[in-house]
Parts: sequence; C-alpha cells; structure tokens
Amino acid sequence: MSRIRGMRRYLASSIGVTCATALALPLTLPTTPASATARPAEARPAAAAPAVPGSTQSLPLAPRPGDRILGSAAEQGLYRPDVRRFSLVGVIWDNPETELYGRVEVRTREAGGGHWSGWQDVETHNHEHAADPDTAEHSSGRVRGSTAPLWVGDSDGVEVRVRADGDGRTLGAREPLPAGLRLELVNPGTAPAEPVEPAQPGQPRTRDMRALETQTEYATEIPALNRQQTEEEALLLQGERRVKPFIGPRPRIVTRRGWGADEKLRERGFVYTKKVKAAFVHHTASGNKYWCTQVPSLIRGIYRYHVLSSGWRDIGYNFLVDRCGNIYEGRAGGVAKPVMGAHTLGFNTDSMGIAVLGTFVSSKPSKAAVGAIARLTAWKLGLFGANPNGKTYLKSGGGNLYPKGKNVRLNVISGHRDGFATECPGRLLYGRLGSARLTAAKYQGR
Repeated sequence: MSRIRGMRRYLASSIGVTCATALALPLTLPTTPASATARPAEARPAAAAPAVPGSTQSLPLAPRPGDRILGSAAEQGLYRPDVRRFSLVGVIWDNPETELYGRVEVRTREAGGGHWSGWQDVETHNHEHAADPDTAEHSSGRVRGSTAPLWVGDSDGVEVRVRADGDGRTLGAREPLPAGLRLELVNPGTAPAEPVEPAQPGQPRTRDMRALETQTEYATEIPALNRQQTEEEALLLQGERRVKPFIGPRPRIVTRRGWGADEKLRERGFVYTKKVKAAFVHHTASGNKYWCTQVPSLIRGIYRYHVLSSGWRDIGYNFLVDRCGNIYEGRAGGVAKPVMGAHTLGFNTDSMGIAVLGTFVSSKPSKAAVGAIARLTAWKLGLFGANPNGKTYLKSGGGNLYPKGKNVRLNVISGHRDGFATECPGRLLYGRLGSARLTAAKYQGR
C-alpha cells in the first residue's frame, strides 16, 4: 500500500512538472506573420453587418432613330447615367414564345469611379432554359421572354442597344423586335453572413466555412476499384440479386442559406420528378469576369432575375459550379431529392441541371469546375443508380430538336445542346464532358 501511495505522489509530481513545462513553451501560430500585432484575449469578432435586401430596376426601352417594321422599331435602347447601383443586367419582353432575333449590347459605368466599360454582348437565346411545356410553371402566365443575365459588377450607369437582325428566311430583312422590351438592372443585395470561399481539398476549414456546408465529405482522390467496402457501400438487396451500389462520396455543397437566398422570392412548395436518370450541363452565359468570393452575390442575382424578371418559380438550375470548383445548391427542395428544374426545355423530367458560372464559347472552363461536375454527378446520379459514363433514355416534352413524346437516347451526362438546338454549354465546356464522365464513373468505383 505504501508503495502505491508513493507511486501516486511521483505521478502527480511528474504531471505537474510536465504541465508547467508545457505552459512555459512559447505559443507558435504559423499562419500569423511575425510582424502582426497579437489580438487581445478579450477582443471579439465584429458583429456581422445586417443584410441589405436586393432590388430590381425595370426600365422600358425606347425606339432609336431608324427604320420601322410593322410598327416595331428596328433598334431600341436606353442611356441612363444616373441609376441606382446594380451588378447584373438582362433584357426581358412580354411573350416568352417570341424569340429575339438580333443583338443585345450593353456597357456600364463602374460605381463611384466614372469609368465606362466597353460594349459587351448579352446572350439573346435563353428561351431553351425553361420549364417544360404543359407544366404549371410554363403556363403560369407570369413567364416572360428574356436574355441570359450578364454579370457586370458594381455599377451605377448603363447604356443598352438592341438591334433586330434577319434570320435568313427574310432575305436579309430585319425581324421585328419583341414587344415590351425592358432592361432589368439587378442588385443582389447582401446576405446576413456573406459566405467566404470554401477551402480547397487539403486546406483547413474555418467555422464559417463549415456553417455553409451540408456535408463535409469531400472526395479528394479517386477511390480504388478494389477498395474495402464501408457501411455506406454495403450490399443492397434488389429482388434476388445482391448488387453493390455505385455511389460516389457526397461532395461539399454550399446551401441556399449559404449563398443567401431570399426564400420569400420563390414560390412556396416544391415540385419533384420521379428520379434522376441524366444530368444536363449548362453555362450561365453570364460572363467570366467574377471572383469566386463574389459567387454568392452572382447566384443571388441570377436567382432574382429568374424569379422576378423571367417569371419562373425559382432559380432554374438544380446546382451551380464556379471556376474554383465550389458547388452550390440551386432550386429548392433538397440536394439529394429529384427536384424538377427549369434548365433544359423538353427534358426537365427525370433529369437535373448543372450550370457552370461563365461563358465557354471561346474561353476554357477550369479544371476545378470540370472536376466539380464529376464529383457532383458521381454522387447524385449514384443515388439513383445511374452510370455517369453510360447511356439512358428520356422522353421529350417538346422542343426544337425532338418532338414531344419521342424517346431519346442520351449520355447520362449530356450537354444542353444534346437535348435542344443551342450553343449551350459552349463549345469548350462541351468538349470536356467526356473527361467528366470518365472521372465520375471512377469516383463511383466503376
């Protein structure tokens, strides 16, 4: 007994020395420069700035001097050097079934700086990003024709010109412009807690980053084909067959709350399809002049434009991806559920839409963005048993490429142009889809 008490006194003494020695060691913070001033222990982070609601200025265009065709001016425009601040622009018109055959150009003035940008083209053919015919969203009476939105950054002056073009069927004569042309100037506002750019794989994540995520499982490398099964990859019983589910790791997804969605803008409730058999990849055609830290604002702007300007029930895409490879939740209803979007006219049933932020007609998509497509599809398609590198059949709801009711054989990961005659998702992004298919299948362990 005396030996035990002696041993306890020795251990207590040793622990005391060890702790005292540890407390005497200098504290090293490798991420803080040596010249930085230490923050007092009692200092607290500043309170988050209150949210500033977004806004939309809708300005009617006026005829410009020139010819008229059947009472419609061949060119319309607007010059306003004195508008409230905005960051995203687009043009809308009354009838969503009417196409704008022509060219839309805009130039903007940097807020507070007085510097005007050069003229920028706005993508006019946007009607193919829409709800399917015969759906409640398509026939709501609120939908309007619209161009793609263009991100211009913080601005307080604008000039726009819309000029009608011939389409070849009129021997060079100009088509009349759609009725009710208006310029939409969107201020995305600020979120209650402006999201920060999520860390890339291998980097530490802050508390703020973790608050944005629905899941922290992030596939940083392709799983080995012979990897040991985990509980999540357990065998499933389907009838009398036992089949291993091919589901990629769930990627990090910034939620709608994370990017600051104002849930009062969209329609209440959710609309679901039965399953997700295919993923259509798009580009937003909103330009490439953005920083990844601006993406929450950019998505809020697109969301506001889709709902309030174009008249949709919610943002059209199910997911969005930025150039840094970050993935964002799009249309509300649950990232793991088969939410019906408004992204590929005629093929929104049993599919999902992934939009890469940017324009990829003459600009290459980043490797991070293509990798994010692979990670997202490996997981989401895997939940519904789809092989990202395989084929599937979808029934057309009607469009300019396939008639309503036709069963169409498509790649499980397809570009928008595979289901509709359009330039989307841009030639250079479309050319990378083969790589995304192969990588996604490997993430699934195929």
